[in-house]
Amino acid sequence: MPPRRLLRSCLLAAALCGVAAGCAAASTKVLRYALPAAESGFDPAQASDVYSREILDNIFDAPLRFDYLARPVQVRTATAATLPEVSADFRVFTLHIRPGIFFSPDPAFKGQPRELTAADYAYSIKRHFDPKLHSAAHADLLEDQILGLEALREQAIKTARPFAYDAPVEGLQVPERYTLQIRLGRPSPRFAMKLAQTIYAGAVAREVAEAWGDAIAEHPVGTGPFVLTEWRRSSRMVLERNPGYREEHYDEHPPADDPLAQAQAARLHGRRLPMVDRVEVAVIEEAQPRWLAFLGNDFDFVVVPYEFAPLAVPGGRLAPNLARRGIVQHRLLQPDVVYTFFNMDDPVVGGYTPEKVALRRAIGLAYDNAEEARLLRRQLAVPAQGLVVPMVRGYAPQQITGMSDYSPERARALLDLFGYVDRDGDGWRERPGGEPLLLTVTTQNDSSVRQLNALFKKRLDAIGVRLTFDRGQFAEELKQARAGKLQMMMLSNTAGAPDAEDQLNIAYGPARGEANYSNFDLPAYNAVYARLTQLPDGPERDGLVAQAQKLVAAYMPVKAQVHRIRAILTQPWLDGYDGNPFVYGFWRYLDIDASRRPPTSR
Repeated sequence: MPPRRLLRSCLLAAALCGVAAGCAAASTKVLRYALPAAESGFDPAQASDVYSREILDNIFDAPLRFDYLARPVQVRTATAATLPEVSADFRVFTLHIRPGIFFSPDPAFKGQPRELTAADYAYSIKRHFDPKLHSAAHADLLEDQILGLEALREQAIKTARPFAYDAPVEGLQVPERYTLQIRLGRPSPRFAMKLAQTIYAGAVAREVAEAWGDAIAEHPVGTGPFVLTEWRRSSRMVLERNPGYREEHYDEHPPADDPLAQAQAARLHGRRLPMVDRVEVAVIEEAQPRWLAFLGNDFDFVVVPYEFAPLAVPGGRLAPNLARRGIVQHRLLQPDVVYTFFNMDDPVVGGYTPEKVALRRAIGLAYDNAEEARLLRRQLAVPAQGLVVPMVRGYAPQQITGMSDYSPERARALLDLFGYVDRDGDGWRERPGGEPLLLTVTTQNDSSVRQLNALFKKRLDAIGVRLTFDRGQFAEELKQARAGKLQMMMLSNTAGAPDAEDQLNIAYGPARGEANYSNFDLPAYNAVYARLTQLPDGPERDGLVAQAQKLVAAYMPVKAQVHRIRAILTQPWLDGYDGNPFVYGFWRYLDIDASRRPPTSR
């Protein structure tokens, strides 16, 4: 551990001890669980994966948040004193930040308490437009056209000078210490949802960012309920209760027709947040050791790995032996989509000409979404009709786009028709010009991914298309994908808000190199997407969402495969787990009954 971080850990530990009569006298509540893939880093402007986001959202605060129990999901205040004031044309959003909220201690503050202000949110939003940071969320914020920010970004790129953080920006005004006014160049009826997500609006202190420079992703300092005290990259993270966290109490709003959520809300109502003192997060990519560690009481909850679903939740019901231990199952169709993207700039699979579209559609027809859901995911998934996911407005499971059609016969006919035939008799097709047809999927090496790869190869073998795999580390592969260096890769996208915009952004031209890994750039699609983002919710907008889905299915820049079902098991001593997929910072809502927890193998 670097000396400065070690010093910070000691200071935090000392502060924690001082909260109670003494550390030894207190019963420390420790939450333990494992991530199935490595984190990438802890800077809101640079984080690019859901695993890092779970950590981020427990360290940083956006001004708004999503209610943990409400269904449908509701936006509530976090550091804001009230919900934003919104102009009638959805172009001006005014936020009032609560006084008396402080960042956790850091050497950058030179020993002084550092209060959160509106200027911190203005600075943090600007960081997404700094080209040096390669923000994964830049494209999403760009769509809202915060006035003046993109011009600053272009100026920095053109002049090769540092981003001008101190330059006045029409779209970010701080009229007084606790007020932020955001002005947009177009209507954005759902902009408040971005203000409820740390990847867009997590408050970063400028002193910390400047002090740590390129190492900022290794040194997160926020106003949230936890602080990072230990980090072994791709292995282990330890976070402890922020001793200076503001006074917050459990007050969530479950639906009236959900008696279990109602009971949970009543049981925990009024408790000081966070309820646990320490969180220990391991990174265990292989499913078997994750599962065995949960069974050995090392972890407090686990997402059931697919290969163990027949043992843990046969037929969707909790196995009797687990039920006898008091383990509880939480089952939810996730707002996510697993998909494979095709790089539209690649000379083999990319392009908009009929033969290139035919190749991608043939690959789509050759792959059996239902087989993936049934065999590999053990019924913990449903076939996808497009990019729009469950639990968001615009999801229409009854819409048939052809995305989940499985027909190797049609696939072979398409390839034959457009000149992808076996010219040399070796059993493999060549390209229309006679060049070899060899596809490469970038992938990882854990057991579940290997099974998916085997299914993919089996199905393409059946239509005479050769497929190879290039295996590596997920975080590094994401960087290559964003740079347009990969031909094909399987990814997943989880909605950050209960609306279809984030998923459809995967195919939006201006998001090339960011959310749009395929580099798809179709004017017709871009026009539909731009229009639907400006309309308020209603039938006209729903129709545009459906039209966007059809265009993706027609051109196939991505092959949407399945929406996953998560079966989460929680130990009997863990209380408060709900599984709300839009609340990444959920640790604060959990409680541990340490008296019921048996010894672990640790």
